[in-house]
Amino acid sequence: MVRKYFGTDGIRGLANGAKLTPELALRVGMAAGQKFVRGDHRNRVVIGKDTRRSGYMLEQALTAGFTAVGMDVYLLGPMPTPAVAMLTRSLRADLGVMISASHNPFEDNGIKLFRPDGYKLSDKVEAEIERLIDSDMSGFLAHGRDIGRAHRDEEARTRYIEYAKRTLPRNTDLAGLRVVLDCANGAAYKVAPVALWELGAEVFTIGNKPDGFNINDKVGSTAPEAVSAKVKEVRADIGIALDGDADRVIIVDEKGEVVDGDQFMAVIAQSWLERQMLMGGGIVATVMSNLGLERYLTSLGLTLERTQVGDRYVLEAMRSKGFNVGGEQSGHIILSDFTTTGDGLVAALQLLAVLKQQERSISEICARFTKVPQLLRSVKFKSGKPLEDSHVIQAIADGQAMLGNGGRLVVRASGTEPVIRVMGEADDASLVTTVVSQIEAAIRDVA
Repeated sequence: MVRKYFGTDGIRGLANGAKLTPELALRVGMAAGQKFVRGDHRNRVVIGKDTRRSGYMLEQALTAGFTAVGMDVYLLGPMPTPAVAMLTRSLRADLGVMISASHNPFEDNGIKLFRPDGYKLSDKVEAEIERLIDSDMSGFLAHGRDIGRAHRDEEARTRYIEYAKRTLPRNTDLAGLRVVLDCANGAAYKVAPVALWELGAEVFTIGNKPDGFNINDKVGSTAPEAVSAKVKEVRADIGIALDGDADRVIIVDEKGEVVDGDQFMAVIAQSWLERQMLMGGGIVATVMSNLGLERYLTSLGLTLERTQVGDRYVLEAMRSKGFNVGGEQSGHIILSDFTTTGDGLVAALQLLAVLKQQERSISEICARFTKVPQLLRSVKFKSGKPLEDSHVIQAIADGQAMLGNGGRLVVRASGTEPVIRVMGEADDASLVTTVVSQIEAAIRDVA
């Protein structure tokens, strides 16, 4: 399906660039508002945002669009994406909106939409909204008393903080833990430090001074060097780095070393299994997760359900097959007992609970398995479809044969740039290098 505005995660682009303008935001508000106006009650939409300067502009344009078609708007201010999803349900809103470009630099921004149940929209609904955006919507305009109002919700932060705190196991607090928290100068800079402090942790916060331009700038989950340095400086027990909209998290151990996302999921899987919380008989991860994770789960009698890359595909598999834990190496951890999307703070709290209960270091807790040697390379191409070339197809088949049943090979085109990702893994590191290099060379020959 070719879409004009929506991508893999809402609408995203350069603020005031070719696509993402106040005019488009206005029309998104009118189109999405019309689509989700239902019943004879006062329809409402909640709008959250991260800390980008352009968020003010898009917030006002969206508000104008929604109120124009008769929806009341509740403005949440800076708020994590998962908080918007939760508050959409909690406030019985008809629609939720998050203004954010996640881990992208400040020049970009985006618009994510949530259904009344807190889940992201389906491709079908997004296509219907796109059709409305490009149509004459004058017939949808409200008049007189039916025009919507805008409200500033001053209690939203407290609601989310209390919600996040309740995800900890009963009778568990974080007293005695020294925690470095990197908020990426983003959406969680107000709520995350308060939640950890109220749970009893000694919190050292960085990336909590947004100025509209410094979101994700040398801080946050895409730049773990900052939290690593702070952990070593203050001798913390753990470092937590969120991204710009706080739907993903990267963990750093007490030595300042980044914890692999697969190890993070392994810890949660075993913890929830022991607490009889784990559903589906395993977890969901993408094709990029290490073979070591799969072997570890097998040793516990659990399965690893793999999906294509993207947290939306992880969530789809979780919902359709009855799993309640899933995620990506990048730090999107979805715990569906609590959330309808990735939530960096809630995921981190689950790990902090294990840290507090086991009274061991994070480096020990997160060493659940030995990683199988894995190599990922990105090969740029100018045009065409290299993966359909017979020479490349044969190279991939030869590579898989060389790895045999004990290895894995994933070759895929990026969904966002002209790049082919080539990932190989097996117990023999030199063999993996040989296989990946041969496929890379074959792609370059035809690219």
